[in-house]
Amino acid sequence: MEIILWIVFGAFIGWIASMVMGTDAQQGTLMNIIVGIIGAAIGGFLMNMLGQTGVTGFNFYSFFVALLGSVVLLWLYRMLTHRSI
Repeated sequence: MEIILWIVFGAFIGWIASMVMGTDAQQGTLMNIIVGIIGAAIGGFLMNMLGQTGVTGFNFYSFFVALLGSVVLLWLYRMLTHRSI
């Protein structure tokens, strides 16, 4: 049951991050889930580097950490795939 909660949490975080970054029209549900889960791991890693705790469960702090990581992930993806002529 807990894995289903993480998938739903990842989908929600990925969807919010894609709206923040303006990529919502390009991403589907599966991509939102992947971005949210990987973003939570990136956010936890970044917060640990700053001496704070990472994702601790289903609370507002974890939402913020996962959203931060997801936005960073989408930003990095945009920077790596952006082609200027």
